[in-house]
Amino acid sequence: MTVAFVFPGQGSQTVGMGKALAANFPVAQKVFDEVDDALGAKLSAIVFEGPIDTLTLTENAQPALMAVSLAAFRVLQAEAGLDLARDAQFVAGHSLGEYSALAAAGTFSVADAARLLRTRGQAMQKAVPVGAGAMAALLGLEFEVAVAVAAEAAQGQVCQAANDNGGGQVVVSGDKAAVERAVEIAKAKGAKRAMLLTVSAPFHCALMQPAAEVMAQALAQVTVNRPAVPVVANVLASAIQEPAEIVRALVAQVTGTVRWRESVAYMAGAGVTSFYEIGAGKVLSGLIKRIADGATSSAIGTPEDVAAFKAGRTK
Repeated sequence: MTVAFVFPGQGSQTVGMGKALAANFPVAQKVFDEVDDALGAKLSAIVFEGPIDTLTLTENAQPALMAVSLAAFRVLQAEAGLDLARDAQFVAGHSLGEYSALAAAGTFSVADAARLLRTRGQAMQKAVPVGAGAMAALLGLEFEVAVAVAAEAAQGQVCQAANDNGGGQVVVSGDKAAVERAVEIAKAKGAKRAMLLTVSAPFHCALMQPAAEVMAQALAQVTVNRPAVPVVANVLASAIQEPAEIVRALVAQVTGTVRWRESVAYMAGAGVTSFYEIGAGKVLSGLIKRIADGATSSAIGTPEDVAAFKAGRTK
Protein backbone atom coordinates (compact mmCIF):
# COMPACT_ATOMS: atom_id res chain seq x y z
CA MET A 1 0.00 0.00 0.00
CA THR A 2 1.49 3.29 -1.14
CA VAL A 3 0.19 6.35 0.69
CA ALA A 4 -0.20 10.09 0.12
CA PHE A 5 -1.45 12.63 2.63
CA VAL A 6 -3.51 15.53 1.23
CA PHE A 7 -4.70 18.73 2.88
CA PRO A 8 -7.91 20.65 2.17
CA GLY A 9 -8.35 24.22 0.99
CA GLN A 10 -10.75 27.09 1.51
CA GLY A 11 -14.41 26.13 1.59
CA SER A 12 -13.89 23.21 3.99
CA GLN A 13 -14.14 25.42 7.09
CA THR A 14 -16.90 24.85 9.67
CA VAL A 15 -17.35 26.29 13.15
CA GLY A 16 -16.13 23.73 15.70
CA MET A 17 -13.67 22.00 13.38
CA GLY A 18 -10.74 20.57 15.34
CA LYS A 19 -12.41 21.27 18.69
CA ALA A 20 -12.74 17.59 19.66
CA LEU A 21 -9.10 16.97 18.68
CA ALA A 22 -7.95 19.84 20.90
CA ALA A 23 -10.13 18.64 23.78
CA ASN A 24 -8.85 15.07 23.60
CA PHE A 25 -5.19 15.44 22.62
CA PRO A 26 -2.69 17.91 24.14
CA VAL A 27 -0.58 17.83 20.94
CA ALA A 28 -3.58 19.16 19.00
CA GLN A 29 -4.25 21.93 21.52
CA LYS A 30 -0.56 22.86 21.28
CA VAL A 31 -0.92 23.49 17.53
CA PHE A 32 -3.82 25.89 18.10
CA ASP A 33 -1.80 27.62 20.83
CA GLU A 34 1.16 27.97 18.45
CA VAL A 35 -1.07 29.51 15.78
CA ASP A 36 -2.68 31.91 18.27
CA ASP A 37 0.76 32.98 19.51
CA ALA A 38 2.11 33.43 15.98
CA LEU A 39 -0.83 35.63 14.95
CA GLY A 40 -1.11 37.48 18.26
CA ALA A 41 -4.84 36.72 18.27
CA LYS A 42 -7.20 34.02 19.53
CA LEU A 43 -7.96 32.49 16.14
CA SER A 44 -8.79 29.22 17.95
CA ALA A 45 -11.78 30.89 19.64
CA ILE A 46 -13.20 31.79 16.21
CA VAL A 47 -12.48 28.26 14.92
CA PHE A 48 -14.18 26.56 17.86
CA GLU A 49 -17.04 28.99 18.57
CA GLY A 50 -17.54 31.09 15.43
CA PRO A 51 -19.23 33.14 14.17
CA ILE A 52 -19.05 31.53 10.74
CA ASP A 53 -18.87 34.84 8.85
CA THR A 54 -15.74 35.78 10.82
CA LEU A 55 -14.20 32.34 10.32
CA THR A 56 -14.93 32.50 6.57
CA LEU A 57 -12.98 35.75 6.11
CA THR A 58 -10.06 34.73 3.91
CA GLU A 59 -7.43 35.99 6.36
CA ASN A 60 -8.94 33.77 9.09
CA ALA A 61 -10.04 30.75 7.06
CA GLN A 62 -6.58 30.13 5.59
CA PRO A 63 -4.56 29.85 8.83
CA ALA A 64 -7.54 28.19 10.56
CA LEU A 65 -7.73 25.33 8.07
CA MET A 66 -3.97 24.86 8.30
CA ALA A 67 -4.22 24.73 12.11
CA VAL A 68 -6.88 22.01 12.02
CA SER A 69 -4.88 19.98 9.48
CA LEU A 70 -1.67 20.22 11.51
CA ALA A 71 -3.51 19.40 14.74
CA ALA A 72 -4.88 16.22 13.16
CA PHE A 73 -1.48 15.39 11.67
CA ARG A 74 0.32 15.81 15.02
CA VAL A 75 -2.24 13.54 16.68
CA LEU A 76 -1.55 10.86 14.05
CA GLN A 77 2.15 11.16 14.81
CA ALA A 78 1.63 10.94 18.58
CA GLU A 79 -1.16 8.35 18.73
CA ALA A 80 -0.63 6.18 15.66
CA GLY A 81 3.16 6.40 15.33
CA LEU A 82 2.95 8.07 11.93
CA ASP A 83 6.37 8.77 10.42
CA LEU A 84 5.90 10.75 7.23
CA ALA A 85 9.28 9.91 5.68
CA ARG A 86 8.68 6.20 6.27
CA ASP A 87 4.93 5.98 5.70
CA ALA A 88 4.16 8.26 2.75
CA GLN A 89 5.33 8.77 -0.80
CA PHE A 90 3.92 12.29 -1.27
CA VAL A 91 2.09 15.16 0.36
CA ALA A 92 -0.13 17.61 -1.50
CA GLY A 93 -2.70 20.26 -0.68
CA HIS A 94 -5.44 22.18 -2.46
CA SER A 95 -4.48 25.87 -2.72
CA LEU A 96 -3.81 26.99 0.89
CA GLY A 97 -3.63 23.27 1.72
CA GLU A 98 -0.23 23.22 0.03
CA TYR A 99 1.08 25.26 2.99
CA SER A 100 -0.47 22.71 5.38
CA ALA A 101 1.21 19.89 3.44
CA LEU A 102 4.56 21.67 3.61
CA ALA A 103 4.22 22.38 7.34
CA ALA A 104 3.39 18.70 7.94
CA ALA A 105 6.51 17.75 5.96
CA GLY A 106 8.72 20.13 7.95
CA THR A 107 9.30 22.75 5.25
CA PHE A 108 7.71 25.47 7.40
CA SER A 109 7.18 25.74 11.14
CA VAL A 110 3.53 25.93 12.18
CA ALA A 111 4.08 29.52 13.30
CA ASP A 112 5.59 30.56 9.95
CA ALA A 113 2.82 28.75 8.03
CA ALA A 114 0.19 30.60 10.08
CA ARG A 115 1.78 33.99 9.47
CA LEU A 116 2.30 33.26 5.77
CA LEU A 117 -1.34 32.25 5.35
CA ARG A 118 -2.63 35.31 7.18
CA THR A 119 -0.45 37.46 4.89
CA ARG A 120 -1.66 35.49 1.87
CA GLY A 121 -5.32 35.89 2.84
CA GLN A 122 -4.97 39.62 3.43
CA ALA A 123 -2.99 40.14 0.21
CA MET A 124 -5.48 38.20 -1.91
CA GLN A 125 -8.36 40.21 -0.43
CA LYS A 126 -6.62 43.54 -1.09
CA ALA A 127 -5.52 42.68 -4.64
CA VAL A 128 -8.94 43.35 -6.21
CA PRO A 129 -11.65 45.80 -5.05
CA VAL A 130 -14.69 44.02 -3.59
CA GLY A 131 -17.22 43.32 -6.34
CA ALA A 132 -14.75 43.81 -9.21
CA GLY A 133 -13.91 40.13 -9.56
CA ALA A 134 -15.82 36.85 -9.49
CA MET A 135 -15.45 33.09 -9.67
CA ALA A 136 -17.79 30.52 -11.21
CA ALA A 137 -18.05 26.74 -11.18
CA LEU A 138 -18.51 25.05 -14.54
CA LEU A 139 -19.74 21.48 -14.09
CA GLY A 140 -19.80 18.75 -16.71
CA LEU A 141 -17.24 20.18 -19.11
CA GLU A 142 -13.82 18.74 -19.88
CA PHE A 143 -10.98 20.94 -18.70
CA GLU A 144 -9.90 21.88 -22.23
CA VAL A 145 -13.45 23.00 -23.05
CA ALA A 146 -13.62 25.08 -19.86
CA VAL A 147 -10.30 26.74 -20.77
CA ALA A 148 -11.73 27.59 -24.21
CA VAL A 149 -14.87 29.00 -22.55
CA ALA A 150 -12.73 31.24 -20.33
CA ALA A 151 -10.69 32.46 -23.32
CA GLU A 152 -13.85 33.25 -25.31
CA ALA A 153 -15.40 35.06 -22.34
CA ALA A 154 -12.34 37.23 -21.60
CA GLN A 155 -12.86 39.80 -24.40
CA GLY A 156 -9.84 41.80 -23.25
CA GLN A 157 -10.54 41.20 -19.56
CA VAL A 158 -9.18 38.49 -17.25
CA CYS A 159 -10.95 35.14 -17.24
CA GLN A 160 -8.99 31.94 -16.65
CA ALA A 161 -9.26 28.46 -15.18
CA ALA A 162 -8.53 28.76 -11.46
CA ASN A 163 -9.17 25.19 -10.27
CA ASP A 164 -9.20 21.95 -12.25
CA ASN A 165 -10.78 19.86 -9.51
CA GLY A 166 -11.52 16.72 -11.52
CA GLY A 167 -14.76 14.92 -12.23
CA GLY A 168 -15.77 17.60 -14.72
CA GLN A 169 -15.56 20.37 -12.12
CA VAL A 170 -13.65 23.46 -13.23
CA VAL A 171 -13.68 26.87 -11.54
CA VAL A 172 -12.98 30.02 -13.56
CA SER A 173 -11.86 33.32 -12.09
CA GLY A 174 -11.38 36.91 -13.23
CA ASP A 175 -13.16 40.19 -13.89
CA LYS A 176 -16.83 39.96 -12.89
CA ALA A 177 -18.28 40.73 -16.32
CA ALA A 178 -15.98 38.21 -18.01
CA VAL A 179 -16.85 35.47 -15.51
CA GLU A 180 -20.56 36.19 -15.99
CA ARG A 181 -20.04 35.79 -19.75
CA ALA A 182 -18.24 32.49 -19.10
CA VAL A 183 -21.28 31.16 -17.23
CA GLU A 184 -23.55 31.85 -20.22
CA ILE A 185 -21.05 30.47 -22.77
CA ALA A 186 -20.57 27.31 -20.67
CA LYS A 187 -24.31 26.71 -20.57
CA ALA A 188 -24.47 27.10 -24.35
CA LYS A 189 -21.63 24.57 -24.69
CA GLY A 190 -23.52 21.95 -22.69
CA ALA A 191 -22.35 22.42 -19.11
CA LYS A 192 -24.57 20.52 -16.67
CA ARG A 193 -24.41 23.53 -14.37
CA ALA A 194 -22.63 26.87 -14.42
CA MET A 195 -22.98 29.24 -11.51
CA LEU A 196 -21.27 32.13 -9.79
CA LEU A 197 -19.65 31.25 -6.46
CA THR A 198 -19.97 33.20 -3.22
CA VAL A 199 -16.34 34.25 -2.80
CA SER A 200 -14.68 37.40 -1.54
CA ALA A 201 -12.10 37.71 -4.33
CA PRO A 202 -11.16 36.17 -7.72
CA PHE A 203 -8.47 33.72 -6.58
CA HIS A 204 -5.90 31.99 -8.83
CA CYS A 205 -5.99 34.38 -11.77
CA ALA A 206 -3.84 37.22 -13.14
CA LEU A 207 -5.74 39.79 -11.05
CA MET A 208 -3.95 38.33 -8.02
CA GLN A 209 -0.51 39.50 -9.23
CA PRO A 210 -0.19 42.10 -6.41
CA ALA A 211 -0.73 39.29 -3.90
CA ALA A 212 1.90 37.13 -5.64
CA GLU A 213 4.43 39.94 -5.16
CA VAL A 214 3.54 40.18 -1.45
CA MET A 215 4.00 36.42 -1.06
CA ALA A 216 7.38 36.48 -2.82
CA GLN A 217 8.57 39.00 -0.21
CA ALA A 218 7.01 37.10 2.71
CA LEU A 219 8.49 33.76 1.64
CA ALA A 220 11.93 35.34 1.30
CA GLN A 221 11.86 36.12 5.02
CA VAL A 222 11.15 32.62 6.42
CA THR A 223 13.22 29.47 6.79
CA VAL A 224 12.32 26.99 4.05
CA ASN A 225 13.49 23.44 4.77
CA ARG A 226 13.59 20.47 2.43
CA PRO A 227 10.35 18.51 3.05
CA ALA A 228 10.55 14.99 4.50
CA VAL A 229 8.79 13.69 1.37
CA PRO A 230 8.17 15.32 -2.04
CA VAL A 231 5.25 17.74 -2.35
CA VAL A 232 3.11 17.59 -5.47
CA ALA A 233 2.80 21.28 -6.34
CA ASN A 234 -0.54 22.70 -7.49
CA VAL A 235 0.90 24.65 -10.41
CA LEU A 236 3.16 21.85 -11.65
CA ALA A 237 1.10 18.71 -10.92
CA SER A 238 4.42 16.99 -10.25
CA ALA A 239 6.64 16.38 -7.24
CA ILE A 240 9.29 18.79 -6.01
CA GLN A 241 11.54 18.83 -2.94
CA GLU A 242 14.09 21.63 -3.40
CA PRO A 243 13.31 24.69 -1.22
CA ALA A 244 13.90 27.20 -4.04
CA GLU A 245 11.52 25.29 -6.32
CA ILE A 246 8.91 25.15 -3.56
CA VAL A 247 9.04 28.92 -3.09
CA ARG A 248 8.71 29.54 -6.84
CA ALA A 249 5.71 27.20 -7.00
CA LEU A 250 3.99 28.91 -4.03
CA VAL A 251 4.41 32.34 -5.61
CA ALA A 252 3.16 31.07 -8.99
CA GLN A 253 0.20 29.39 -7.26
CA VAL A 254 -1.35 32.76 -6.30
CA THR A 255 -2.08 33.59 -9.96
CA GLY A 256 -1.91 30.07 -11.42
CA THR A 257 -4.29 27.17 -11.85
CA VAL A 258 -4.72 24.65 -9.03
CA ARG A 259 -4.15 21.51 -11.12
CA TRP A 260 -5.76 19.13 -8.64
CA ARG A 261 -7.02 16.56 -11.18
CA GLU A 262 -3.56 16.21 -12.69
CA SER A 263 -1.89 16.19 -9.26
CA VAL A 264 -4.00 13.27 -8.05
CA ALA A 265 -3.48 11.46 -11.35
CA TYR A 266 0.27 12.00 -11.01
CA MET A 267 0.30 10.45 -7.53
CA ALA A 268 -1.89 7.54 -8.61
CA GLY A 269 0.36 7.02 -11.64
CA ALA A 270 3.36 6.85 -9.29
CA GLY A 271 1.72 4.01 -7.41
CA VAL A 272 -0.32 5.72 -4.66
CA THR A 273 -3.32 3.55 -3.79
CA SER A 274 -4.39 5.13 -0.45
CA PHE A 275 -5.05 8.82 0.10
CA TYR A 276 -5.68 10.36 3.52
CA GLU A 277 -7.27 13.81 3.72
CA ILE A 278 -6.01 15.45 6.90
CA GLY A 279 -8.11 18.17 8.52
CA ALA A 280 -11.56 19.64 7.98
CA GLY A 281 -14.19 18.05 5.77
CA LYS A 282 -14.14 15.46 3.02
CA VAL A 283 -14.07 17.56 -0.15
CA LEU A 284 -10.76 16.18 -1.48
CA SER A 285 -11.72 12.58 -0.66
CA GLY A 286 -14.76 12.93 -2.89
CA LEU A 287 -12.73 14.41 -5.74
CA ILE A 288 -9.99 11.77 -5.45
CA LYS A 289 -12.49 8.92 -5.81
CA ARG A 290 -13.63 10.45 -9.10
CA ILE A 291 -10.07 10.91 -10.41
CA ALA A 292 -8.02 7.90 -9.23
CA ASP A 293 -9.82 4.75 -10.25
CA GLY A 294 -9.49 2.04 -7.62
CA ALA A 295 -7.71 4.20 -5.04
CA THR A 296 -9.11 4.52 -1.53
CA SER A 297 -9.53 7.89 0.11
CA SER A 298 -10.54 8.67 3.67
CA ALA A 299 -10.70 11.80 5.80
CA ILE A 300 -9.07 12.21 9.21
CA GLY A 301 -10.31 15.16 11.22
CA THR A 302 -11.87 13.79 14.41
CA PRO A 303 -10.79 11.57 17.33
CA GLU A 304 -12.91 8.77 15.82
CA ASP A 305 -11.07 9.09 12.49
CA VAL A 306 -7.74 8.88 14.33
CA ALA A 307 -8.88 5.72 16.14
CA ALA A 308 -9.94 4.12 12.84
CA PHE A 309 -6.58 4.98 11.25
CA LYS A 310 -4.73 3.56 14.25
CA ALA A 311 -6.82 0.37 14.18
CA GLY A 312 -6.11 -0.06 10.46
CA ARG A 313 -2.35 0.16 11.09
CA THR A 314 -2.39 -2.50 13.82
CA LYS A 315 -4.28 -5.11 11.78
